[in-house]
Amino acid sequence: MSLSVVTDETFRELVLEQEKPVLVDFWAQWCPPCHMIVPVLTEIAEERADSLIIRKLNSDENPLTARDYQVMSLPTLILFRDGSPVWTTVGARPKARLLADLDAVLEAARV
Repeated sequence: MSLSVVTDETFRELVLEQEKPVLVDFWAQWCPPCHMIVPVLTEIAEERADSLIIRKLNSDENPLTARDYQVMSLPTLILFRDGSPVWTTVGARPKARLLADLDAVLEAARV
C-alpha cells in the first residue's frame, strides 16, 4: 500500500473535508529524513486504515499549502481533525513514539 498524495488543488477535499482524522506528511525529494519516515507512515496507514487517513504533500511542488500551514522544516507531520490542524511534529520519529503521540492527541479530542 502506498500513501496517497495530496496537492494544493486537492488539499481541501482530501484533507479538510474528511470525516476521519488526516495526518499529512509534508516532504520533499531532497530530504533524507523524509524518505526514512515513509515506511513508518505506510505501516501506520495500513494498521489504522479504519480510523486514520495518511496523505503526503510534496512541499516543493505544492508551496501554497506548505506556506498556509507555516511548514518551515521537513518532514513536518500535521494532524487534521474536522478540517483544523490539531497537532504538529517536525522530523522523523520511530513508529512507537509517533503512534503514542497520535493516540494521545486523538484520545484527548474524544473527551
